[in-house]
Amino acid sequence: MSAVWNADEAAPVTPDFKIERETHKLEKRLCREVGRAIVDFNMIEEGDKVMVCMSGGKDSYGMLDILLKLKARAPIHFDIIAVNLDQKQPGFPEHILPEYLTALGVPFHIENQDTYSIVKRVIPEGKTTCGLCSRLRRGILYRVADELGATKVALGHHRDDILQTFFLNMFFGGKLKSMPPKLVSDDGRHIVIRPMAYVAEKDLVRWAAHRQFPIIPCTLCGSQENLQRKQVAEMLREWEKKYPGRVENMFGALQNVVPSHLADGTIYDFKGLKATGVPDADGDKAFDGESFSASGVAGIPGLQVVTL
Repeated sequence: MSAVWNADEAAPVTPDFKIERETHKLEKRLCREVGRAIVDFNMIEEGDKVMVCMSGGKDSYGMLDILLKLKARAPIHFDIIAVNLDQKQPGFPEHILPEYLTALGVPFHIENQDTYSIVKRVIPEGKTTCGLCSRLRRGILYRVADELGATKVALGHHRDDILQTFFLNMFFGGKLKSMPPKLVSDDGRHIVIRPMAYVAEKDLVRWAAHRQFPIIPCTLCGSQENLQRKQVAEMLREWEKKYPGRVENMFGALQNVVPSHLADGTIYDFKGLKATGVPDADGDKAFDGESFSASGVAGIPGLQVVTL
């Protein structure tokens, strides 16, 4: 199944042009990473009706685009319906998404709800609006999913969003928690999936430029430059610039958790821990170097070198 989900069967391009080759490689990578996430977390199953949430940003356009490509050659049958929540922001170009989706031939639904007025009335001027906006939007989208008979709700969060959320929760919420690739919704009635969990944001930026998506900016939050998420995003960009590969390593760490080496007694029985005499693969090594040999430190009184 996983072999059919990946991008190796994408149509070939003319190899004479470097841009075409790079674009072809980008398309294959996007399809491969989305397909890998779908398989790893069993996101889409036979007969699913996937509600693809469209905001008008590069991420949701990219998600729909890649899912349509994978649907055409997937080993199972599933349906896609695109849904946009028109929140009645002043100046919102409400014609763009319907025209784009109609031209694409994708079934869609536009839900009209004036959450903008609610947010502006409740949140004091100058304060962050994203939290309330997100909660209102989630509740409406879950209701729409029920009405449309959707079995999965697909959100366009990518790898960088997931890492940003991890650090936001750690820095400001005191939790090791992020956005999971697949979860049960707040109301317990829906399966929410993030097919782009493995996709780097920089690849989506390039793909959006190549595909020339009609991007709709979010004007509700305006230019809230001091948002904590923006600050964390900038921190990650700086880290990746100075230390290439660090972001990928950090994301990999989210899939390689060692509860015995954290401090949460609800997921690991520290109180009941006993010495067993059996070597532990993780043990107490932490960042101990692996380059020295036992013979190199032999003869030091009282020193026992343990090889795990």
